[in-house]
Amino acid sequence: MSKRNLLLMLSLVLFMGSTVIAQNKYVGADKCKMCHNSPAKGEQYKLWQGSKHSQAMKSLSSPEALDYAKKNGIADPATDPKCTKCHSTAAGADKALVEATLTVAEGVSCESCHGPGSVYKGMAIMKVQADAVKNGLIIPDEKTCTVCHTKEGNPFYKEFNYSEFSKKIAHPNPTKAK
Repeated sequence: MSKRNLLLMLSLVLFMGSTVIAQNKYVGADKCKMCHNSPAKGEQYKLWQGSKHSQAMKSLSSPEALDYAKKNGIADPATDPKCTKCHSTAAGADKALVEATLTVAEGVSCESCHGPGSVYKGMAIMKVQADAVKNGLIIPDEKTCTVCHTKEGNPFYKEFNYSEFSKKIAHPNPTKAK
């Protein structure tokens, strides 16, 4: 084999390998908690844990949800994809991209809004927001939220005001404000 062909083949193998490595997977809120739970960093995990997003799967077992399901031929809203796709990051994600550390029970977790984090979760990448974004971090906006917060297909829809509701779930990192 010529040097040129060997170099071409090696380049192809390296490129294919980096594509596989760069595939972002969902890792779950506990992986985010490792860095995003200290008071110095804004306790984002704690804020999420106290939010309706973290309780989204539990809401599918409420008397209202069960009554609606019964009236509309849904056996169990906590297992029906029409319901769970917006109530759980794990339930709504491509199964090939979900690691075992992400569970359906954690509800609407970090990666529903910020994208799968296996590639960008490392501290060296997260230190520089531009690097994190380049590696898959999503900075959520109204369009991110209205994937689920929409009238279409949501019998429990409540008027969604992005600027008002985004303040309720704000979880800034005080170290980024400096």
